[in-house]
Parts: sequence; C-alpha cells; structure tokens
Amino acid sequence: MPATVVVDGTITVAETDENYVCATIDWWPHDKCDYNHCPWEYTSVVNLVGLCNSSASSLDAFRPLRIRIGGSLQDQVLYDVGNLGSPCHSFFKMKGGLFGFSKGCLNMDRWDALNNLFSKTGAIISFGLNALHGRHKIKNKVWGGPWNSTNAHDFISYTISKGYKIEAWEFGNELSGTGIGASVSADTYAKDVGKLNEIVDALYKNSNKKPSIMAPGGFFEQGWFAKLLKITGPGTLNTVSHHMYNLGAGVDHHLIEHILNPYYLSKVSKTFSSLSQTIQQNGPWASVWVGESGGAFNSGGFHVSDTSVNSFWYLDQLGMAAAYNTKVYCRQTLVGGHYSLLNTTTFVPNPDYYSALLWHRLMGKTVLGVTTTASPYLRYYAHCSKGRAGITLLLINMSNNTDFIVKARSRSNLKQVQLEAESAANNLKRSVSWIGSEVTDGSLFREEYHMSPKDGDLQSKTMLLNGIQLQLTEKEGIPNLQPIRSRLSSPLYISSLSISFIVFPNFDSPACA
Repeated sequence: MPATVVVDGTITVAETDENYVCATIDWWPHDKCDYNHCPWEYTSVVNLVGLCNSSASSLDAFRPLRIRIGGSLQDQVLYDVGNLGSPCHSFFKMKGGLFGFSKGCLNMDRWDALNNLFSKTGAIISFGLNALHGRHKIKNKVWGGPWNSTNAHDFISYTISKGYKIEAWEFGNELSGTGIGASVSADTYAKDVGKLNEIVDALYKNSNKKPSIMAPGGFFEQGWFAKLLKITGPGTLNTVSHHMYNLGAGVDHHLIEHILNPYYLSKVSKTFSSLSQTIQQNGPWASVWVGESGGAFNSGGFHVSDTSVNSFWYLDQLGMAAAYNTKVYCRQTLVGGHYSLLNTTTFVPNPDYYSALLWHRLMGKTVLGVTTTASPYLRYYAHCSKGRAGITLLLINMSNNTDFIVKARSRSNLKQVQLEAESAANNLKRSVSWIGSEVTDGSLFREEYHMSPKDGDLQSKTMLLNGIQLQLTEKEGIPNLQPIRSRLSSPLYISSLSISFIVFPNFDSPACA
C-alpha cells in the first residue's frame, strides 16, 4: 500500500539527552516468582553472576550505556559501610516483609566490583537510595516518621572516596501517590529530598561536578507530583522520574494483542501529556526521565517480553516518550525477569537489546515533526541522525497483512526525498533539498535497517537484520549492524510486522544543523 511520510526538518519538537537509552539492574533475588515462574536467576545487584565477564561486550557496544540501579526492594537495602549496626545479609523471603522479603545489604566489595565493570565499559550510573530507612508503617501501605539519612550519607561518602562516578542519586522507588508496596506523603517526601540535596551538596563541595537529584521513581499521580515540585522548589529536584507499565500484568494472555494495537499503545500518551503539563506549571526547571518501564509488570510476560514481538512496543515507547521531551528512558531490565535485554543465564542478547542498540546508534537527540497518509498501523518517528548530517526515520509496521511502499518528503515546500525516478545531478538539486554545495554519488543513497522475527515467528528470540540472523560472533562479540544501501529512486518497502530504521544522510533539516 502506498504511503507518504512528511518530515518537518525545520523545527525541533522535543529533545532527549544524547544518551537516551538506559537499562536497569534490579535487586530481586533468584526466588522472586510471579505466576509460577521464577525468571530472575542470579541477576540481582548483590549476586549477579558473570556480570563482569559475559555482559561486558554488551555494555561496551553502547559506550556509553546508561544504567539505573534500583527497583522494588531498593527501599529495604542497607549499605555495609560506617556504623551499620546490624549484620550484612542478602534478601530472604519473609512473611510480612515488604514485597514478601526481608531487608538486604550491599557490601562494599560488591560495589567495588560493579564500579570496576562500569568504569571499563563507560557506563553512566544512576543509583536509587533507600527512602524508607528509619521510617515506620502507620497503617496499610502508609509510612511515616523521619528518614534516617546516616547510612545513605556514609554510602555516598564511600563512593566519592573511591572516585566512583554517579550521574544521579535517586530518592526512593514507587513510594509516590498511593504507592505500590508502601507510600510516603508528598510533604514528607519533599522535605527529605531537600535533606538529600543538602548531603550531596556538602559531600561534593570539592568535586568538579555534582550529581543530579532525582525523584520520586514512581507512578504518576498529578496531585502528588505537583505538590512535590512546589515544595522542593528550584535548585533541589533536578529530575522527575516516573515509571510506566502500560501493557498491564505479565500474566495477561492478550499481551501480544496489546503490543500490536496502535490504539491501545496510544492511550499512554495521556500520561506523558499530563506529566509534561504538571512540570511546566509547577517545576519547569526539572527534566523528565522514564526511570523504569518493562511493558508488562510483575517480571514481564513469559515468552513475550523477551521475544521479537516486544520490540514493537519498546521502540514505539522510545519514540513516543521522546516526543514528550523525556530526556532518558530506562528499560526494565538489562538482565533479570522476562523483560531482560540479555538472557538471564547466558547473557546472550534478546531481540530488544538490538532494538535498543540501533536506536542508540542512529537516533539523535533532536525530535522532528512527522505525519503520514498511512493507516494507524504504521507507526512513525523522526529524529536528526546521531553524529552525522541528515535524519533517521523509525517506521514500525504493526499490520499483519499490509506492506507499505513509503515515500519520505520534506515539509519545506514538500520537496521530494524519495525520488520516483533517477534525475540528472543538475535537476536533482531542484527537486530534492540537500546539505552541501554539490551532489555526490553517495547522496543518491539511503541506508536501511529492516528488523523482522526469524521465520516470521513473532515469539522468536532471534531477530533478523536485513534478513541476517543477529547472533554473537565467535569471540562472543556483538555483531556488526550493517545497513543495506538503496538508491533514492528505488521503492522503500516496509513489510508487514517489521521494524525499519531509514537513514537519509542529506535530508533537508535545518533543525539538525
């Protein structure tokens, strides 16, 4: 089916951070189970087996990959430094404990080993601190009392003394609003965010760069978030982090239907829009992160979240969030659960890993406006290309029976980018807007990255790139992600149930200059 995509390269719609893609490392132990599945293995921050060897190349391929350390058990973690006052032990199942687990502990040998890996691979780290330490349960899920900041202070001090680089200290996990396992009032939370800011100011007073303060790492509730911003005021809370699991529970048998339904996926735009308005009205100094998002909650969907079909949701989320000025998007998880980017035992990349890597390498921080004549089942996003001139289109075909033949055009005078026929060089400059003073042979090409599931099986754990299976090299390295080069005059085919990144190196895009 013919379709025209029109890109406005003259105006910046939104802007992400240069390193927009992020992944999380969680605290869940191996015996965390959901729906009769226990998919976490040994992937917790405190016991991640083989991290320093098997996954180093996976991290290094991004150089840098943002990593957010945090998760549900974050607010039960103590740090084995200073006068802890209790034994340092791992999490264990405990009746009546938050999320059914005891408190746990991070020893500093483990923290040292993790930072050694982060340093070697250039990872950018954000760390979620325990925001419940010292508090007590008042009733139901509501917690009160003052935050005991001593252990966090000592941990941050140790981190500085070792020279470990932390980009952001995040306060708490899913304690906002009504909370998930526990909740804290916005007034109390804001007061303690201020206390954390004072600690960071004091401890980093001799440092060249102070880490950001980020909060609350929870699900958006307008009134609670607005109050947090009003009370903290400018200069305290740098980043508002929120979580999203818009596909529902991992046990839902309709997950694949949700993933391939553009109308269902678009519902979450209301959250992005409302949060954006709340920040503009109450804290325009703060940036926004999606601090955690795995699609389906409770460890993800078995044989869905780690398969090819999940990339249709994941890349659509990256595109949509970016269009609402989200600076960073953290995928739950790098490793752990069904939604893991890496296999939890072999550390071999799952399909979404390659989707994340292609976005990271191709999509720049500047978001452009784009429209199309196609059906809603062709999702579309446009960014300035990363590290080069031109633009990159992301086209996601969610239809199971429609192939699209796409023409990409520039909105400025609707100059044609996808040529219908070869033109002589002297005519080419009049029909297509190019960057540069002359048309070279290379200008007649576009670069195409077409992703599709192996054998057409949406639940395959193997993704194809331009028909070639993506798999580790003989030396366990990440394969080269090579495009095919097509003449601009040739038709651009977007097959059903496929995902394509299309790079136009010389597209008319003043906003990208």
